[in-house]
Amino acid sequence: MSSPIRTRIAPSPTGFLHLGTARTALYSWAYARHFGGQFILRIEDTDVARSTQESVDQILQSMHWLGLTYDEGPVFQMQRLQRYHEVVEQMIAAGTAYRCWCTPAELEAMREQQKARGEKTRYDGRWRPAPGKVLPAPPVGVKPVVRFANPPHGVVSWDDLVKGPISISNEEIDDLIILRPPPDDAPAGSLGIPTYNFAVVVDDWDMRITHVFRGDEHINNTPWQINLYRALGAAIPQFGHCPIILGDDGLKLSKRRGAVSVTAYEEAGYLPEAMLNYLARLGWSHGDDELFSADQMVQWFDGSHLAKSPAQWDPAKLAWVNAHYIKQADDQRLANLVQQQLRTRGVLIERDAKLVSQCALFKDRCATTVELADWVEIYHRAPTPNADERATHVTEAVLPALRALRERLGDCEWTKEGIAGALKQTLADHGIKMPALAMPLRLLVCGRVQTPSVDAVLALFTREEALRRLRDV
Repeated sequence: MSSPIRTRIAPSPTGFLHLGTARTALYSWAYARHFGGQFILRIEDTDVARSTQESVDQILQSMHWLGLTYDEGPVFQMQRLQRYHEVVEQMIAAGTAYRCWCTPAELEAMREQQKARGEKTRYDGRWRPAPGKVLPAPPVGVKPVVRFANPPHGVVSWDDLVKGPISISNEEIDDLIILRPPPDDAPAGSLGIPTYNFAVVVDDWDMRITHVFRGDEHINNTPWQINLYRALGAAIPQFGHCPIILGDDGLKLSKRRGAVSVTAYEEAGYLPEAMLNYLARLGWSHGDDELFSADQMVQWFDGSHLAKSPAQWDPAKLAWVNAHYIKQADDQRLANLVQQQLRTRGVLIERDAKLVSQCALFKDRCATTVELADWVEIYHRAPTPNADERATHVTEAVLPALRALRERLGDCEWTKEGIAGALKQTLADHGIKMPALAMPLRLLVCGRVQTPSVDAVLALFTREEALRRLRDV
């Protein structure tokens, strides 16, 4: 690489950090880390009416949870308004931008006339200076916008890291607005607000961004931005436009349709390493590898092998990946997460050796820490067995064996081995098989008829609690 790699992620704080942006952040982070570069977080908050501090906090929380550490930032666009104005004035002086006094009514009439003639609707350049052109006097009481003097002819081309070569004619794009005046109710002296396409170019220029990964909905913005870079004499980053993520219904996953925040997955019991692994595979591959760490991704991610087709969100696949990481997770870490999950349910427990052992016993059965908390909760809330299940399993035939087992459990050594001995002796005395005794025992003590080995499950109760739950047999 001829210059240090610098990538960025630039979410808008008008809502939560959604999955598509999280995936773009992951690719940008991994690319910078792979080449020993820097990764920058920028908050694009120029949509003042819709931007909120709550969204900023959620974005920062999501980045922290995912472990996508950034080297610079967060940088806020609204703190850079003076810089945008400086660049605008320089462009006006250079003739690459100009003020336009068209009113909304004039622009609407322009569009309607173009439609009537069967033409593409676009700004007609009436306020664009040109040799020999005489412009009218600016109308009184109208605040001008500033437009970019886009080249009228030629082609904008770039070699996209994902899509390959792309070319768009300058005749397809018009003189976009790069700066709007402050609203009428803004305090005196307020600065105008830059538009997205202009602010992003100035930001990437100032931040020396070399590579931009983003969603392919931005492809149509790229020609304007490349022309702006050229007008400013700035280096043009390499672009990689990643296809959208489809929901499990085959439609675009978006903030307005079916998407949920990254933090919602944290609350739903997913581990960050599982989310990163799954997001990475939604549009990128390394051979047939399905499961890999963030360090492995950094080692492998060089910008190649990015898919050109949309990926489809698959909740079942994500659950499978998460189950893998839960099985691999440290039991103390799982105990901490389960304690937090139970706290949201009003179950306040200590992190102790017994909780760690409970997590170790049940984690192989769980796809999320929510499911793991469901299992652990049986130790802290006595069940109320379903009447039909109780009638099915706690029969008159098995009651004598259950009562005899209760007596033995009161005297045996309270270990897995001691409980196993009490079970074995009870089965022998009453001439029954393990399922006939274990299923009603599980139902009464745990509230469910399927668990891991019943002696292991019982050993993690206190003797007193287990006997209390058997007192009515």
